This record gives sequence, structure tokens and C-alpha cells, in this order.
Amino acid sequence: MIWERWRRGARPADELAPLKPFEDLLEEAPVLAMMVDARQQVVAANAAARAYFSIVAERLPAGLVEVTREGAIVDLLRAGRPTGEARLAHRQRVVTSLLVPGPAAGETLIFLTDVTEQRRLETVRQEFVANLSHELKTPITSLRLAVESLQDEPPADSRRRFAARALKETDHLAAIVDNLRQLAEIEGGSTQVRLESVELAPLVQESLERVHADRPLDLEVEPGLRLLTDRAKLAQAIGNLVDNAAKFSPPGSPVEVRAGARDQEVRITIRDHGPGISPEHWERVFERFYKIDPARTRELPGSGLGLAITKHLVLLLGGRVWTEAAPEGGQIFGIELPATHRTLVAP
Repeated sequence: MIWERWRRGARPADELAPLKPFEDLLEEAPVLAMMVDARQQVVAANAAARAYFSIVAERLPAGLVEVTREGAIVDLLRAGRPTGEARLAHRQRVVTSLLVPGPAAGETLIFLTDVTEQRRLETVRQEFVANLSHELKTPITSLRLAVESLQDEPPADSRRRFAARALKETDHLAAIVDNLRQLAEIEGGSTQVRLESVELAPLVQESLERVHADRPLDLEVEPGLRLLTDRAKLAQAIGNLVDNAAKFSPPGSPVEVRAGARDQEVRITIRDHGPGISPEHWERVFERFYKIDPARTRELPGSGLGLAITKHLVLLLGGRVWTEAAPEGGQIFGIELPATHRTLVAP
């Protein structure tokens, strides 16, 4: 029988009769499909399921738990609902399920779809919307209060104060919109990289002069080091990291900037003297609007997008951005660009 041929997981070479279209599609489909009998024995599995669960067709039938090593799938079968969702503890994955009665009495055809990445993206989207709403709410509320206060025709000195607040919050909103637009352009692939030979020391100095000119800076850059890079994008990435370091450093403490060639890479590091970041946050700090401590960062200036933009800019330049704890306290943020084909070290 054709079902028996599918259960063996292969087409015998000596059988010339073609499979029925449905069963042919089932064997080649990307969805995971398994046939389970009344005793919860897997009697058949298509190519996708065999690859996903490392099933050896010749060893079927075998118990569902033995085959999948996932109790959550057994729970789906026992629940008997046509559709469901389960988290696979062994694989750290999420699947949706569809249960369909099989061709024989007591048999059930289980369809599973791995939706782990889809769920992750949904979570990212939900967090982004929530964070964006929060970031916009604060300046909008402050702007509204300032405008309402102006409507009451206060004294001249109060009008100037309210007008200054309204201008400040308008600039904040404009910065958020501009940074969102820049991120969208980078992620959409419309941002152009314009390579040129750039001397690193003046580039770093120019980047620092544009942010927190009143902040003490401790600067060490290897002389004569040149890069083949996009000057404006690298300058913006460095400036964003210095700006971030200055925000979280105590007043009067220096921001340390180091740059030089190392192991076929050009490395630029920025160190602050702030409270530091716990390791579990190191990867996520480069996400849009991610806040380690919302109460701590609520009053700080900025759009909440600087580190995310920095990460994307550095990726565009063929490098990577990272962070780690400084041995003497504080936090280090770094940019690494590959030396091969990308950098030129002057003699």
C-alpha cells in the first residue's frame, strides 16, 4: 500500500508506480509530519520530521517520546485539540501543531511548524512598539504642558522658560524621528557606503569635538593609522559611543578613547567610569530603546537609538561592536574593523 511505502520513509527502487500527489507533497513538505498510532507509536515521518528529530526510518515504529525527546508533543497529542502551540524544552524551540485523523482507526497525523523565529520577531516588534510609545509619550507630555502654560499668558520670564522647554522637547522628537528614519534606511539596504582613505587620529578627534566638548577626554590614537572606510559613518559611530559614555560617567570623570591596530584589526575602545553593565545585558544594549534600568535613564537626554544605530553602522563597515566590563570599573564599548582589504597602515 502507498501508506506503507510512506511509513518506510523511502521509495523502493523496484516500485515504478508513482506516489499519490498528496503523499508526495507530504514527504517533501517543509512542515514536520508524523503518523502516530493508538499506542502513541510513531509509524511514519516525512523528510522534514526525520531531519528535525534525527529519526531513522528503519527504526520505526517507535514511541513518540523516544523519537522526539519532547514531552510537550505528547501533551499536544493527549490534549486532542486540532491546533495548539508548545515549547520544546530539549531544543529550546517553539512549534505550532495541527492534528488530523489518520487513514486507519486510532491513527493521528501530527503536523508541526517551527515558529521560534516568528515568535522572537513578534516579541521584538511588541517591545519596540511599547518602547517607542514610552519614548514619545514623555516629550509629548512635556511639550503639551509647555504649550498649555503659554496659553495662560504667563509673565515674560515664564514665557521664555516654557518656550525653551517646548523647543527642547521638539528637538528631542525630531531626533527620534531622524534616528528611526536612519535605522529604517540602513535595515532596508538603501544606505550607501562611500569608502575613502581616512587617517584615524583626526577622525577620532573630530568625532569627540562634536559631543560633550566640556567632558574631560583621555585620548590615545596610534599615529599614522589609516583606514579605507566611510568617514561620516565611522565618525557618527564613535561619537555615539562617546556620547553614551559621557551620559553614564560621574561629573568630571574622563571618557577614555583608545585606537590602534591589533591582530589584523583596527580596534577603537571607549571607556566610561560609570556603574557598569551586568553581563546579561551586554548583547541587548544595542537594541532599539533597550533600557537596563528605566528609572536610571528616564531623565537622560537622547533618543534611545544611539547604540542601535552604532551597531548597524559598524556592520555596514564590515566590523563589529561589542561591550565588556572595564577591569578597573566602568564599561568599555568597542569597535573592531578588519584590517584585511579594509585598512591601510601608513609606514
